[in-house]
Amino acid sequence: MKSNASKIINLDLRSRDIFKKIVETYLSTGNPIGSRTLSLIDEMGLSAATIRNVMQDLEGLGLIYSPHTSAGRIPTEGGLRLFVDAMLEIGNLNDIDQAAIKEQAKLKNISVQDALGRASEMLSGLTNCAGIVLAKKITKAIKHIEFVSLDKERALVVTVDVEGNVENRIIEKPDGLTQSALTEATNYLNHYIGGYTIEEYKGRVEKELNVKKSEIDKATSEIVSAGLAVWSNGNNLNEKQLIVRGASNLISDTEDVKNIDRIKVLFDDLENKQDIIQLLGLAEEADGVRIFIGSENKLFSLSGSSLIISPYKDNSQKVVGVLGVIGPTRLNYARVIPMVNYTAQMMEKILR
Repeated sequence: MKSNASKIINLDLRSRDIFKKIVETYLSTGNPIGSRTLSLIDEMGLSAATIRNVMQDLEGLGLIYSPHTSAGRIPTEGGLRLFVDAMLEIGNLNDIDQAAIKEQAKLKNISVQDALGRASEMLSGLTNCAGIVLAKKITKAIKHIEFVSLDKERALVVTVDVEGNVENRIIEKPDGLTQSALTEATNYLNHYIGGYTIEEYKGRVEKELNVKKSEIDKATSEIVSAGLAVWSNGNNLNEKQLIVRGASNLISDTEDVKNIDRIKVLFDDLENKQDIIQLLGLAEEADGVRIFIGSENKLFSLSGSSLIISPYKDNSQKVVGVLGVIGPTRLNYARVIPMVNYTAQMMEKILR
């Protein structure tokens, strides 16, 4: 298949104008447009027959197609991609949208967690799509930690942070571990861990264990290390939080039963979260907004949806998260792209 660059080069001015009008009509109305209707547009100044011939050429290039038996055409996903990459005119964010986003950045005494949730909710409300934020899970200082025996092979590690949030994870028991060793591990950690996050405390504990090898038996030392390690795996999906707001917008915008079934597949993927976390991870490597349209990515291959996302950074210019929207492929890209970009900028201000 020809690249978008070669396709746009091969289009003469007349073909570009007709293609652009077909896409713009589809994005604004969702309806196919035919050669006769296009010929009635004054700025076109072309006969229906001439337009019909051009439309046949555009269809041959895989840029437009007829959704049913009507003579009207709408863009393919490849056509939308070409339009977004080569023809879309992206202006500045309008004053109303800009003010709404700025208002969120002005909020005082708001936690980062609340700011992330508000960003997702705000994007959903402004775009009538699903707002989405992927961020590294915010770790709080630990107030209490406990080891609970589940069976001969497994133990449950329970942590309570300073805000009262409880989190549980299962680990494998070292060979020969007794109940007294679990109790000793619990007492040992609680003696030292207060006021530290798991990451902050992990290095300190490892040094302590090396110094006090003679005071702590091997099994206790192993269970302490295992209990901390289960929270320290940066590749663990549990270390990233996915915030989605307004997912119901994806269904409310869909009348076709077939499309609703496709959206349900997307919902299942969102619940699973592994695929979308991997997809959003691609944006962490990008500089600015990234756009995924329809089957360009595995996650949306069945849903007919688009994803517009942008990374945001902390004070050290390190990417710490991604935010954006999931919506139909028929999306107001000219409005949503600068909106996502501006929201990422505001999130960076909040994090400073």
